[in-house]
Amino acid sequence: MLVGRKHLAKTSAKPGKTQTINHFLINDQWFLVDLPGYGYAAMSRSANKSWPRMISSYLLERKSLANTFVLLDSRLEPQKIDKEFIAWAGESRIPFSLVFTKTDKLSKGALDVTIRKWTQTMESTWAELPPMFATSATNKTGKEELLNYVGHIIDNS
Repeated sequence: MLVGRKHLAKTSAKPGKTQTINHFLINDQWFLVDLPGYGYAAMSRSANKSWPRMISSYLLERKSLANTFVLLDSRLEPQKIDKEFIAWAGESRIPFSLVFTKTDKLSKGALDVTIRKWTQTMESTWAELPPMFATSATNKTGKEELLNYVGHIIDNS
């Protein structure tokens, strides 16, 4: 959605299919990095143990990391695994933003409920909430806001 190339990132109907870190150079200025998801996936037991190490190593050791976009399916309640990852990112001082995806599949009211639940969940333990974006790859909702935010990050790096 962000760079206007439909098949840039590898996707699959089967969760857990993408098992690599993919780097995409954007405008010869910055990298968009696609990490494997940490959520539900059908995979071997050894892969299930190595993914969290691979993701955490990348995020903790990447000196030029400016932001991590945590993608959350807007149709779902706050998931335990997402809350755990967000808590770990905060404790590890990894800069992140929340990106609610698939918003075209919800009514405005249902989306507001999802965002309110996340806000309430986080306000119970966070002094300051991360930036949040509502997006849809289908109708490009949130694209401009995300690109403006990335531009702001680049300008201040």
